Amino acid sequence: MQSVSMIESWPVPTAATAVVRADGTVLAAHGATAHRFPLASVSKPLGAYAALVAYEEGAIELDEPAGPPGSTVRHLLAHTSGLAYDEPRVTSEPGARRLYSNAGFDALGDHIAKATDIPFGEYLRQAVLEPLGMTATTMDGSPARDGVSTVDDLARFAAELQAPRLLDPRTVAEATLTVHYPGTKGVLPGFGHQNPNDWGLGFEIRDSKSPHWTGSSASPRTFGHFGQSGTFLMVDPDAALAIVALADRAFGPWAAEVWPPYIDAVLAEARTA
Repeated sequence: MQSVSMIESWPVPTAATAVVRADGTVLAAHGATAHRFPLASVSKPLGAYAALVAYEEGAIELDEPAGPPGSTVRHLLAHTSGLAYDEPRVTSEPGARRLYSNAGFDALGDHIAKATDIPFGEYLRQAVLEPLGMTATTMDGSPARDGVSTVDDLARFAAELQAPRLLDPRTVAEATLTVHYPGTKGVLPGFGHQNPNDWGLGFEIRDSKSPHWTGSSASPRTFGHFGQSGTFLMVDPDAALAIVALADRAFGPWAAEVWPPYIDAVLAEARTA
């Protein structure tokens, strides 16, 4: 697959990528796939998956109180708790706005740690990382931003998202393909105001957003996340594949310029493979 070599032209010191089929096989990979990169907000899908394991285990309920008054676990996962971006300050009523919030994921991590009596990073390791063989991945700190991983490990997670083994597929579909609090406006960091700004539970859903980091040819059902450390993970169920790309340069205009054509090229090549 020639398109993966496009990452060599990215203006970053180090980059790596993998394309993962719906059956979990790696269709192509390029770059330092075993290099450990800070994930920044690509930590959130991992944290969300741990929350869903806690839900299926009965440790928490999605609609139980968590975070600020009136908020629930579901609100925290869907960025509608009303918490501010990076501080535990309430700025709106729960469910009223899509306010992307690191503080919300910190509150989620604290809630799960109390419910399970296990530090969140350790719970993530036991519930998600160890069962998937993600031995190079850690979350020492905030579930909003402090994950560190490799392309090889995230390829395993991308396989799990497409063919779940740890969770009931219906739970994964609820998190990745179902819009929660539909019609909610909000800002997609780096790409401006979106109306609506659709999200699942810990995963952004592309739908009709424009402009968008997943390019012009990804299907509306595409879901995933990107991070401010120059990282992304996306799954296009209609194309039956996922793309992981990690880099070590902070997100900026460079990423908005190189990610969309790269994703479009991978999807185009996969259609003819």
